[in-house]
Amino acid sequence: MGGLRIVGETRDFLGEGPVWCAREQALYWVDIRAPAVRRLSAGGEVTSWAMPEPVGSLALREKSGILVALKSALSVFDPASGRIEKIADAPGHHAGLRFNDGKCDRQGRFWVGTMFADAPGPTGFLYRLDGTGCAAVLDGIGIPNSLCWSPDGRTMYFTDSPKRVIWAFPYDPATGAVGERRVFASLAAPMVGDGATVDAEGYLWSGNYGGWRVTRFAPDGSVDRVIALPASNITSCAFGGPGLGTLFITSAYQNLSDEQRARQPAAGALFAIDVGVRGLPEARFAY
Repeated sequence: MGGLRIVGETRDFLGEGPVWCAREQALYWVDIRAPAVRRLSAGGEVTSWAMPEPVGSLALREKSGILVALKSALSVFDPASGRIEKIADAPGHHAGLRFNDGKCDRQGRFWVGTMFADAPGPTGFLYRLDGTGCAAVLDGIGIPNSLCWSPDGRTMYFTDSPKRVIWAFPYDPATGAVGERRVFASLAAPMVGDGATVDAEGYLWSGNYGGWRVTRFAPDGSVDRVIALPASNITSCAFGGPGLGTLFITSAYQNLSDEQRARQPAAGALFAIDVGVRGLPEARFAY
């Protein structure tokens, strides 16, 4: 593996949702609480755009703009003009909830979950957004995370983080329908499963919030590898760089005391490491 490094100079309150843009050779991600959308260029420069409210995740679009899951609405953000336009209503969504983890399946549908905005509680939903609109697929969600798909697109991974279980769902790429879930992997307290991605070999990489690590799980759910990191709250990861050979890792400094932050000055940083395997291109939102 290549050495772990910090890229850029930002420190995110709650970094999340990294997505590699092959067209621009750039990485996009969000700081949910800043709130901001960020972009790391090929030259290492970070550009940030302030959002009007917490932004849980984003997806690049086939059309112009970036799909952003703001607290109150799924919207399209135009970086050139700064314009933000709501594009969909989510059934059951209300002011007490906010959007969190979201990602496109391999056909370009956007899946995103909601969670209670101010206190924990299993009141959120998991939605699917496509050309027919936004549909609630699951309810009773606490903190939605780990959305990603197997290389063939026939397995969807998802977790409700407080349950410390990553589930695998049979997935129909043609319709976006999910089948009955099964336990894929379990995590030991205090860490939980946060954002995740799947590599070209079909292994799942999980950011382990509270665990100081990213864990690589084999397709059978067994632990294949652990990458130790100098920050406790690891939030997500994504492959990028030339040939998709670099794993980018987001983190957070939220809920850390001054003493804890002094002990982990890298908390909130964006990390990068070459892990010896390649990722898969992430689909753009097709609608």
